[in-house]
Amino acid sequence: MDKYEKVMDLAKRRGYLWSSFEIYGGIAGFVDYGPLGALLKNNIINKWREYYLVKEGFYEIDSPTVTPYEVLKASGHVDNFTDPIVECKNCLESFRADHIIEEAIDVNTEGKTLEELSQLIKEHDIRCPKCGGEFGEVKKFNLMFVTSIGPGGKRTGYMRPETAQGIFIQFRRLAQFFRNKLPFGVVQIGKSYRNEISPRQGVIRLREFTQAEAEFFVHPKIKKHERFKEVEDEIVPLLPADRQMDENLKDGEKVIKITLKEAVEKGIIRHETIAYFIALTKKFLLDIGIDESKLRFRQHLPNEMAHYAIDCWDAEIYTERFGWIECVGIADRTDYDLKAHMNHSGVNLEVFVEFDEPKEVETYEVELNYKVVGRIFKKDTKLIEETLKNMDNEDLEKLVNALNKEGKYILKVNGKEFEILSDYVKINKVKKKIMGEKVLPHVIEPSYGIDRITYCLLEHAYKEEEDRVYLDLKPSIAPIKVGVFPLVNRDGMPEIAKKIRDMLRENGIIAEYDDSGAIGRRYMRMDEIGTPFCVTVDGDTLKDNTVTVRERNTREQVRVKIDELVDYIKSRLKE
Repeated sequence: MDKYEKVMDLAKRRGYLWSSFEIYGGIAGFVDYGPLGALLKNNIINKWREYYLVKEGFYEIDSPTVTPYEVLKASGHVDNFTDPIVECKNCLESFRADHIIEEAIDVNTEGKTLEELSQLIKEHDIRCPKCGGEFGEVKKFNLMFVTSIGPGGKRTGYMRPETAQGIFIQFRRLAQFFRNKLPFGVVQIGKSYRNEISPRQGVIRLREFTQAEAEFFVHPKIKKHERFKEVEDEIVPLLPADRQMDENLKDGEKVIKITLKEAVEKGIIRHETIAYFIALTKKFLLDIGIDESKLRFRQHLPNEMAHYAIDCWDAEIYTERFGWIECVGIADRTDYDLKAHMNHSGVNLEVFVEFDEPKEVETYEVELNYKVVGRIFKKDTKLIEETLKNMDNEDLEKLVNALNKEGKYILKVNGKEFEILSDYVKINKVKKKIMGEKVLPHVIEPSYGIDRITYCLLEHAYKEEEDRVYLDLKPSIAPIKVGVFPLVNRDGMPEIAKKIRDMLRENGIIAEYDDSGAIGRRYMRMDEIGTPFCVTVDGDTLKDNTVTVRERNTREQVRVKIDELVDYIKSRLKE
């Protein structure tokens, strides 16, 4: 039995993770969180909120999981959110082509075209693992779950493939909320959906999963981070793209450990803001209990970059069965999303950013020839006038150049196009003081896969000793904080133990009462589910109102007065 099987066996028996729809045979790619699993997952999410909402000052929104076609067409997901699929001609079972190839032969399929994947299957005579049948051609498969909105299926919708789009769509209102002051951060935590072709990695590859995504909107020309100084000396294990592709380096030699300051200065990490969120991600993962020796940050290769990103680093965590798995992606999405939604919706998503001091610039004043323009454009004249008046310097330059060279300029407003000719306008070059500029922000996105992190945490916490198995969960993350026992079920000890349990719960500490079996067996049960402390009521309790507090990892015991117990446990839960 490998470690994955041991962890999953414990997780199933003790109420952490269960197969979904189990009494109906189950469906791959779905998982239920049992009573302890739900508590653990929520503790991880609450710790994440502590980092991003409390410490970083981001705000959270909550948007629908059903998304109209138009939104995901604009974002590129309808056209680009695909995986290569191949079908067996005999049993008609579908498989993910790149996975089938990599399982059969030693080759990296990253970035290969559909034609190249088909060729590899034919060259190596790769057969269906289910029936041995021949495969057809490799095709694209869109990973989004399709649904319809309203009766009759007239409007197509999808289950959202990421939480980020809900933030981008509401950008105009969010910018107003933040008073157009860049940078600012917004998060969303919730379910996302990907109709995986053939998920065979348990909780590592799910069709419905929880994401915690942060979108940090920045000035497109300012990607320094005001708090980078706090983390610049942090040493981080980095696996840059160029070292991944260097065939002269062995796998163990490709990771480098350098400070984030050095990584930015050498251009390994693109800019300070990505580096800052790498540091924040590392700190968060270690804080919840991920093993530092099993964490690295890998840069995406150019041919695997998402359609919206110009740079991306994955926080990868090592697991014994699956190797290194991506748990967090930190991407520079530029203005891809805002520009796409602005172009498709016709709504201007630029923000006006004030300068620290007014600047004197050469610009243009545009006056309309109302006699001509009013007759041609009629009711749209005012709209055209407002648009020309609000043009920034760059667009005015384009207008002037187009009129000088071609005698006309195509003005686009709210999805309409207007042809502006030279005699429609009078243009004067002037000097004026400007207070700011309009920009379309760029966005830096740390995106956390909560389910993968939860599994990795369970695996890293799993410990075996000669006489016991226990989960080395940090007190702040463990689902149950305290087990409360009577040494024996007489002399009023059960009543005192139950009062202690209730006292702890009334003070916000989740405690569980247990009087079943020998005291050693009860300790072992609590150790196995990761409970950090056990409180035992014994004969001395009846004499001096003290209890035994046992610490899970060391098994050390101390006597604590009952009226000091809450403060004692609370102080230890901060560890």
